[in-house]
Amino acid sequence: GTTEVGPAVIASTLTTVAVFLPIVFVEGIAGQLFRDQALTVTFSLLASLLVAVTVIPMLSAVGAAVSKRGIVAATRNTAVKDEPQAAAVTAAVTVPAQTLGRVSIGYDRLLQAALNQRWLTLVVAFALFAGSVWAVGMLGSELIPQLTEGEFYFEVKLPEGASLQATDRVVRRMEAATAEQEDIDRYFTTVGSRLISGGLSLNTKAENLGQLNIVLRDRSDDLAEARVAGALREQFRDIPDLDFEFGRPSYFSLKTPVEVIVFGDDLEELRAYSLDLAAELQNVPGLVDVRSSLEAGNPELQVVFDRRRLASLGLDMGTLSETLRSRVQGTVPTRFREQDRQIDVRIRNRELDRRSVEDVRNLVLPGPDGQPIRLLSVAEVSIDRGPAEIHRLQQQRAAVISANLSGRSLGSAVAEVVETIAVHPPPSGLSTELGGQNKEMEVSFASLRFAIALAIFLVYLVMAATFESFLHPFIVLFTIPLALVGVVGGLWLTGTTVTVIVLIGAIMLVGIVVNNAIVLIDTVNRLRRAGLAKREAVVRGGHIRLRPILMTTLTTILGLTPMALAWGEGAELRSPLAITVASGLALSTLLTLVVIPATYMVVPSRVKAEAEEDEI
Repeated sequence: GTTEVGPAVIASTLTTVAVFLPIVFVEGIAGQLFRDQALTVTFSLLASLLVAVTVIPMLSAVGAAVSKRGIVAATRNTAVKDEPQAAAVTAAVTVPAQTLGRVSIGYDRLLQAALNQRWLTLVVAFALFAGSVWAVGMLGSELIPQLTEGEFYFEVKLPEGASLQATDRVVRRMEAATAEQEDIDRYFTTVGSRLISGGLSLNTKAENLGQLNIVLRDRSDDLAEARVAGALREQFRDIPDLDFEFGRPSYFSLKTPVEVIVFGDDLEELRAYSLDLAAELQNVPGLVDVRSSLEAGNPELQVVFDRRRLASLGLDMGTLSETLRSRVQGTVPTRFREQDRQIDVRIRNRELDRRSVEDVRNLVLPGPDGQPIRLLSVAEVSIDRGPAEIHRLQQQRAAVISANLSGRSLGSAVAEVVETIAVHPPPSGLSTELGGQNKEMEVSFASLRFAIALAIFLVYLVMAATFESFLHPFIVLFTIPLALVGVVGGLWLTGTTVTVIVLIGAIMLVGIVVNNAIVLIDTVNRLRRAGLAKREAVVRGGHIRLRPILMTTLTTILGLTPMALAWGEGAELRSPLAITVASGLALSTLLTLVVIPATYMVVPSRVKAEAEEDEI
């Protein structure tokens, strides 16, 4: 038994190992998630292969009594060693083929029909594959599925300059709206800071900032989270001057789903265009919490000195600026120590002399020859707003427009964002670039596509060495397009988007689906070596391998079913992988049992008989 099935077992194991090896070198978040899994499966398969070809045969032989009848049969087989072809044909014919009752009868009718209309069978298979390739474009795409843990938060931001009391009043109003939701278990807020820095803002402490954290009663109910978040969004939009952003605690350090980076040197142009583009993106369906990093910043008092006036009076702008700063903000010449505390002693003008803009304009500064002059005689004082934050990306000033997604895939949303930018292009001197999770998705998808191509190539090399043929491996590889039909169908039926999890499952599927074709082709080749005609060997090989193929497929699918049902926390990461492998394996197995025999009949091939091998 080991001699007969050994090559097929070794080939199927090595093909699976060859599929998992490229995952070790995958870049991006996919590599971070599955590199350890790939190493674990690779070494486990190699160890199991060693056990399968050594320990299992040894244990099977323990306690097996050799009967006299067996000895006679063995002697008879030795005596007819000069007639191996006849003995092999007899053994092949006596192997029971149809062992599954009505299933075998139905399979025989389907197989005979496929072999009679082999070209039509191949055309239907190619049509299914072409349809699945077209349908891939209809599926949404994103980096990884959104994790819903029954806990989320709203980042709160009021206009710059808002007092702590004003922020507290707004947050209390948000708390009142939150308390009306029955699905919420508990909530808590912070005012004047954020526990989690969201978006691109690094400023987590300010009087105009706050955060509302919410925990649901049923943390596994995705629909309840979407319902509560949507209801609160609608109520929060009615609060004047409130800027909020939805977020979830994440186990991964991921960027905002949608980011548009605008490059330019002129801050005013950057602010104007980024705010206009953010307003246009708010009209894109599925984009929520749209904000620009160059929104109106902190209110400030700007003092612009008249350089010509200063030069005519012989005054130094640096000295006057330092004097003005000490008059308004003050200086700390010493500190007062009280036990283990040190309190600044600040010297500056009285609040009565710096309370309003007019007071600042009338500040007295040292003029020429020590004569006092007023600030308004050498400078212009006005109220303005500075930028909230200035980003520098790729050594250029940049404004970042970020947005979250709601009820839409990342790929389709990014496509519409690109169309919006094309309709509203940046003015001369500015340029745009897409960032966020879309950029990470492109890097991960490109790496995974290369891993799939490398896995297919390695699988071909293993099978070519096992079958000692360059043609038969191509027949086996034909199962991979058939698996894609099942994958697309499973994703479409379950509404699953294409993510790095799905692509990892597709890579794993490459190593799994070819195993059924390997054992089928290996059985057909052994029957042909025994002297059976090509069609008879194909039909008989299909029946012989029907039971083990169905058993291995059903055990794999049933083992993946609980994972595919998306039960428990973190199921968003497990479910797409299980759906991909189970659906692809289910349909590819059905097609393999019919299409692969038809392909084998179409492809011209010659198998060396055992008699020829003995002569050699």
